[in-house]
Amino acid sequence: MPPELVPLVEQPDHHDLLRIEVDRLLVATRASLGSDGSVHWLNDACEPEIVAGQHLWITCRMTHGLSLGALLGRPGDAARAEQALGSIDREFGDARNGGWFRSVSADGELLTEKAAYDHAFVLLAASSGVLAGLPSAPDLLDRAMSTVLERFWDDDAGRLIDSWNSDWSLPEPYRGANANMHAVEAFLATADATGDDRWRHRADRIARGIIDAAAGNAWLIPEHYDSTWHPLTDYNHDQPRHPFRPYGATPGHAFEWARLLVQLGLSRPGSANWTRPAAEALFVRAAESWDATLGGFPYTTDWSGAAVVDERFHWVHCEALAAAVALWRLTADPTYAEWYQRIWAYTWWHFPDPIGGGWWHELDPQGHVSRQTWNGKPDTYHALQACLFPMLPVDVGFARGVDDPRALPGGR
Repeated sequence: MPPELVPLVEQPDHHDLLRIEVDRLLVATRASLGSDGSVHWLNDACEPEIVAGQHLWITCRMTHGLSLGALLGRPGDAARAEQALGSIDREFGDARNGGWFRSVSADGELLTEKAAYDHAFVLLAASSGVLAGLPSAPDLLDRAMSTVLERFWDDDAGRLIDSWNSDWSLPEPYRGANANMHAVEAFLATADATGDDRWRHRADRIARGIIDAAAGNAWLIPEHYDSTWHPLTDYNHDQPRHPFRPYGATPGHAFEWARLLVQLGLSRPGSANWTRPAAEALFVRAAESWDATLGGFPYTTDWSGAAVVDERFHWVHCEALAAAVALWRLTADPTYAEWYQRIWAYTWWHFPDPIGGGWWHELDPQGHVSRQTWNGKPDTYHALQACLFPMLPVDVGFARGVDDPRALPGGR
C-alpha cells in the first residue's frame, strides 16, 4: 500500500509519537508515588494532591501503569510498582473482615464501604503485577480473586453486587454497569495472568447481561439498576455530573465496552458470534454523539442521544480511540481507521499538557480546561492505555499485550 494510503493508526511515525507520549505519561505516573510508597491523586502540575487523600482505584490504576512501565523495560518501574502494590494492603486493607476500603482522607479517616469497582482494580493491578514479575503480586492476586468471588460475584445474576458495608453484612441495593464493565477488564486480565479460562467465562456472563440491556435500549447502555437488575433510567437525574453514577447514557462506556467485547470475542472463540456485532453497534451509536461543529464527545447524553453533560472528558476520547483500533483490527473496515484519525486529531490538540505534564482531565466544549466534575489530573490509566493500544495485539489485556511477541518493535 502506498505510504500516503496507510491509515494513521498503522503509520510508523505515529507509533513513534505514541511511544514518546507513553514515556511522558509514565513520568506523570511515577510522580504520583510518595516516598513511603503511597499513591496520590495528581493536581494540575502533576504533583501529588495530598489534601485529596488516597483512593484505592487511583492506587490500583497507577500500580497497573507502573507495571506496564516495568514490562516495557523502563528503569526503576518494577521497584516502583512493587512499592505501590504494597500500599494497597497498607493503606486500604481490612485485616479483620477482609477486602479493601475505598479511600483514606488526608487526616486518616477511612471510607469503609467496599466496592466492586475498586476491587476490580485490585484484580487488575495484581494481575499486571504478576505478569511484570512483582514479588508480592501472586499473593495479592490470590486474595483478590477469593474476595471478588466470595463477596461480589452473584452467580445467579452472572454479574457483581456493587458494594457492601465494612463487615460484609449489608449489600447496597444498587447495581451498576460501570463496576461490572471494569470487572470484565479485570477478569480478562486475571485469565491472562493465571491461565484460568473460567475468568473469561465469567466475563462473558457479565457482558451478555449488560449488553442485552443495551440492545433492548437502542444501543444506549443503561448504567444503573436495582437489586433485581431492573434498569433505573432516571437514576441521578438531579445529579447529571456525578463522577461515577451520572444520569443517562455514557458514550465513553459504550466505546470501552466495544473494546472489551473485541478482546473477549477473540480470546474466547465461543463468544465471537455475538461480541462482534454488539461491539460495532455500540461504537456506531456512541459515535453519533460526536459534535460535528466543535469536535469531541460529551460525557453523557439523554435517552434520545442529546448531550446532557457536554464537557469533554479525556477518558471518553481515550476509549473511543481504543475501540476504533480494536474494531479496525477485527474488521479491516476503513470507517474505524477514519474515526481513529478524527478522534486522535481532536485528542492530541486538546488534552496533553506539555507544560504541567499528563493530560487534562476535563474540558468545556470550546476546549478550555474545566473543573465542573473533576479537579486536577487524577491518574494516567486511560491515556497510557490509549497510547499503547495501537502497538499491541487486541485479543489480550494490556499487561499481556505489552509482553507479547506480536507487539510492534520498539513498543516493549
